Amino acid sequence: MDETRYRDPIDRLVEPGERVLAHAKADVGQGLAPAPPPEPESTAEPGRRTLGSVLLNVLLPLATWDRGDRLVDAIGWGIAGRGQPGSAASRLHRALRPARPDLQVRETLLAVTDRRLLVCRTGGVKLLAGREAEERALAETSVEWSAARAEVASARVGWHRLNPKRLRIDFSDGSWLSFTVPIAESGRPLREVAAALSA
Repeated sequence: MDETRYRDPIDRLVEPGERVLAHAKADVGQGLAPAPPPEPESTAEPGRRTLGSVLLNVLLPLATWDRGDRLVDAIGWGIAGRGQPGSAASRLHRALRPARPDLQVRETLLAVTDRRLLVCRTGGVKLLAGREAEERALAETSVEWSAARAEVASARVGWHRLNPKRLRIDFSDGSWLSFTVPIAESGRPLREVAAALSA
């Protein structure tokens, strides 16, 4: 994987005078995640209960049972992060995994500058899109979430189950979130991000 192709989009997103110290392409760790931040009150009326919706709920209880989903995540993947609703890890996880995703493929980029931790996303592409679509998506990279360096308490890369390349970022409010790369990819960029955050 060519990590240098992500540097230009990141350089365009930083403020004047801000230096990029390290960057990495990574995915949010799979598993039990921090509780989502509180949602704003909805002004829409609740949906009508129909015979179809009741029948679907009876036939597929795990599809709508949040506790069941969380139990499967905890057993299958372990814990990907911790934090109270509204904590830094909670807000970061929601920024990368919105309640209503648009079902397009996006890359997550972590960047550490001398001032902030930036979490960026490329533009969306459809599965099996061509090279032109990937280049367009890269040009549409935007900052999804950022935090001042003072909000990051520590960062380290270590083993989690069978993957030796899991980056854990601890925030000053006590919450944390993990990021991983596939086993076949190098962990060097994640170690560089951890070193830059710990410096």
